[in-house]
Amino acid sequence: MATDKTFTVAGVSLFKGEYKARFANDVMRVKVLSKSGHEDIRLVELDEPMSKLDAVLAIKGMTEFADVNAQNAFLEYVERNVPAAKPESTPTATKTKAVTTAPKVSKVTPQVPALKGMTPLGLKDVEDAPF
Repeated sequence: MATDKTFTVAGVSLFKGEYKARFANDVMRVKVLSKSGHEDIRLVELDEPMSKLDAVLAIKGMTEFADVNAQNAFLEYVERNVPAAKPESTPTATKTKAVTTAPKVSKVTPQVPALKGMTPLGLKDVEDAPF
């Protein structure tokens, strides 16, 4: 997360037909939520100040939040706020153009003496080639 804020109260509430995780630093937040139209407000005090993600992970196992609606609200919060694991980077080949050069060959004269009347393929001059 971008901030280091901590909260001492966490829970869920129903607002406009949707359950969401709620966080505060005072249980009196219930009054503000109810005035704003929230229903089924369930907040609990945490043992120590926690980040939002830590608070959700701490209270999702409590019996007060064992119902499906609360669990879905916590799951949705975690999915939205846990950074996706980055795939491990593997070394990649550089994209520089490979320069290939042909091996240098010095011109070598054949050491075998040429046979009289023979062509380079070893055919006699008198033979007719098929082409």
